[in-house]
Amino acid sequence: MKKVVNAGIGGRSFTVDEDAYARLDSYLILFKSQLSSESSEEVMSDLESRIAELFAAEVGAGQRVVNLDLVERVVSQLGMPDGSPVPGSEPVDKTEKRPRKLYRDISDRRIAGICAGLAAYFEVDVVLIRILMLVALVAGSIGFWLYVILWIAVPKATTAAQQCELRGLAPTAENLAKFSNTK
Repeated sequence: MKKVVNAGIGGRSFTVDEDAYARLDSYLILFKSQLSSESSEEVMSDLESRIAELFAAEVGAGQRVVNLDLVERVVSQLGMPDGSPVPGSEPVDKTEKRPRKLYRDISDRRIAGICAGLAAYFEVDVVLIRILMLVALVAGSIGFWLYVILWIAVPKATTAAQQCELRGLAPTAENLAKFSNTK
């Protein structure tokens, strides 16, 4: 018989084995100690949301309690903010490509981030997109109206997790830390 703990992770409630809770807590403390202070709250919030998402996928698949094995898999999948492997876990392939979502990239914007967002989404140089947008603007009013419509319709990528979605990257600890420092 094992003791279990009810833990709130990323706004969700989970039943966690006591040893799994201790491992997850030590990982989060170690992770937070490696972050710069100005970005730590946002990155930790994004990290907890990602952990909750991974736990929910497993718990919804028939497993009722989060055990040490699941915590170890999640910790090895997320890694550390500097890209180094987590002490006591085996490395996992970080090249996982995910579906992209279009956002305005305000970290590399000139006006509203439309061109930077399109460039990141389609994996092309931002200068090419800006030149194409300028040509469309000069050729007629279609470029102006296209830009205005995209400005209204496309949301800003304000969090590190959204920056990862824009580029089709897995929201690992390394990627979340990388994009939290680009503001």
